[in-house]
Amino acid sequence: MGASLRDATRTPSRRVGTQRLNAKVHKGVSLRTSALPLAFLCVLLLLLPLPASAAQTQPERTPLTLELLQERLRTPILREGNLTVDLQKMAIDLRPENASFRDAFYQLLRKELGTKPLGLDLSYALILGDFVGSDLGLRTLLYAKAIAPIFTATEQEKLERLRFVCLESLAIALPNSKDCRSLLGTESTPASEIAVFRGVLTLVQTRFNGEVKFSNTFFLQSVDAQGATFLQPTNWTETRFARPVSFISANFQQPSNFQGSIFFEKANFKKIKFRELADFQGSIFETTANFNQAIFKQLAKFSSVQWQGNADFSEVDFANQAQFTKADFNQFLLLTEATFEQGVSFREAEFNQLVNLQGANILNQADFSDARFAKEACLSVPGLTFNSNKAKILGNPGEIGQMFCIPTLQGNQNILRNLGQNFRQQQQVADANELEYTKQRLRLIEFGHRLTATNINSATVANLMNLGFSATQAEAIAQRRLVKSFRNSSELLTIADIDLEKYTQLSDRLIVGETLSIVGWLLQAWSWLALSVLLLLSGYGTNFWLVFGVGGLAIAYFGLLFWLVDRYRRLHPVPIIPTSYETISILVSFSVLEFFSLLAIFRNAEQPWLTLGCLLIIIVPVPMALLIRLYQQGRYHDLMNVSYFTEDGTFRQLRLLIGRLPVIPRNQTFRERYMPLLCDRRWNWLNYYDFSLNNLVKLGFNDIRLRDEHLPGIISALAWYQWSLGLIYITLVLWTLSRTIPGLNLLIYLK
Repeated sequence: MGASLRDATRTPSRRVGTQRLNAKVHKGVSLRTSALPLAFLCVLLLLLPLPASAAQTQPERTPLTLELLQERLRTPILREGNLTVDLQKMAIDLRPENASFRDAFYQLLRKELGTKPLGLDLSYALILGDFVGSDLGLRTLLYAKAIAPIFTATEQEKLERLRFVCLESLAIALPNSKDCRSLLGTESTPASEIAVFRGVLTLVQTRFNGEVKFSNTFFLQSVDAQGATFLQPTNWTETRFARPVSFISANFQQPSNFQGSIFFEKANFKKIKFRELADFQGSIFETTANFNQAIFKQLAKFSSVQWQGNADFSEVDFANQAQFTKADFNQFLLLTEATFEQGVSFREAEFNQLVNLQGANILNQADFSDARFAKEACLSVPGLTFNSNKAKILGNPGEIGQMFCIPTLQGNQNILRNLGQNFRQQQQVADANELEYTKQRLRLIEFGHRLTATNINSATVANLMNLGFSATQAEAIAQRRLVKSFRNSSELLTIADIDLEKYTQLSDRLIVGETLSIVGWLLQAWSWLALSVLLLLSGYGTNFWLVFGVGGLAIAYFGLLFWLVDRYRRLHPVPIIPTSYETISILVSFSVLEFFSLLAIFRNAEQPWLTLGCLLIIIVPVPMALLIRLYQQGRYHDLMNVSYFTEDGTFRQLRLLIGRLPVIPRNQTFRERYMPLLCDRRWNWLNYYDFSLNNLVKLGFNDIRLRDEHLPGIISALAWYQWSLGLIYITLVLWTLSRTIPGLNLLIYLK
């Protein structure tokens, strides 16, 4: 029993121990099981590549001491043919608490860099405290006779080059910089001193924690600051860069001041970031300036800047306002795909070449008021993103609309519509009409292209060869369209036998589309002809003075013809001819009217000779044929000594005669009411102009018509011909007035 009791008491204890052991084993297994995923995750993280931003670490920098600096000054390295003081990957402490080192640093570098044309390489360095770069250069007077003899002939030539730039700037404004005022003076002054940096300055990936000051410094060699970071304000005012300068991908965290600087060679600011104010006011770029893909987070000031070379602002993002006021662009201004989130001002700017706004995005306001455009300059806006309901383009009324240039209508109809609406909202009707004229002119070019171009989907092999393709190329085109028709002409480049040169040579003479039938071709030709006449004679209803000139020329011409057929009837047997006074009067008045009409045409028509030719084709052949026939067959009728023209003597005043016909009705009442013109009156010749005015404009001082009896049919046909032209002309006049008077324009466009 005792044994049983012991066994009974021992058994529970064993169970408890076994349970504890099992619990420990289970706990260990569970810990190992939960640790496996963690271990796997750690291995995975080690194997996977880190992002570039995480993998990139700051370079290890060596603290610069005076001993190390003296050593580097004694042993400059040769880099790209230039002796350079190598201070790469240094940590340079120039803070006020390290004043003794700072003063020695500037003193040692100034001594070496001033006496020798040594470069300075601070790439990947960390600059703590303010960096006064102008203290590293050699101070010298810029007056020609006072330039230090230590400079080489090449260096002195570069310094003298500044004088010519200052003289050139006099043509625009009086230079404000100290060095320009000194160079243009007669004596040197202490204020004319400038710091000259004789060697190459390299600041690749350099980080400046304090302010950077290079004001009034002349760099005789290149400056390379690619990827540099400036955490505090930078001062480059009145700095001169004699060689190329590069700030590619540099980052300016605080305001940067380049006022009055001169860039003699290429200035590269590609992908630069200005997070605060960027001020380039009054600077001069002698050659190309590249700001491609730059970012301006705050105000960008480029007022009064002289751009002697191309100014490239392609793909630039202006998050705030941009000011180009009074800037002078001597070459191309490239704003391709640039974005203007706020207003941009080009007020009083001068453009001598094309301004490329292709694909640009204007979200607020672009102001071109008082800007001056040379003959070759224009605003190229294909693909411009512009919403007239949210943004505005401003310019001088009657001028800015002429400055837009668009190569084709295809793909640009929206921008033309938005620009037109923009100017209508500002009541600049002339500019809106100019854009409408541009649109219709491009439409005319498309019509002509469809009529004359070769359709590559239907042209025979022989036609393709006559166009300029070789036999192999023509056969390849024919085989390709059997498989699938061409959707656009650029698909020709998918054919192996056709290269880009051949395509560029012939693309303007090719078209892709359905083949036109004879009727379709004739309708297309009629549309082309009608649009051509409207553009030539009225600017598509946008130019009233052009219409006025066309009408004045026609009125004077027909007035002379009517005087001739009425007053110069025969020489034999009894002469019926006008007096000398009447002949001189009509010819002088005709010359005066024609002169002012031609003046209006040549001042307002884009192609005045074509306009004049088109008008002459309309008004000369038929009347001249009738006139020649009239004098060939002669006149044999009663009342030979009585004028063919009659007037209503019961009412004399300026009035509209819309329903008036050129010949009086066959009724005795009208014959009694309308009396023949009195040819012996001194001012009778004015009545022929009045009759011509009645026929063409339906407006006159007297109601003058042809008599209904003893009237040669040729004379009647001549009057009816002008009267028919008058119906078309008065319609053209009213249509043009409706497009050029703001009040009437609202009735048309506010549908």
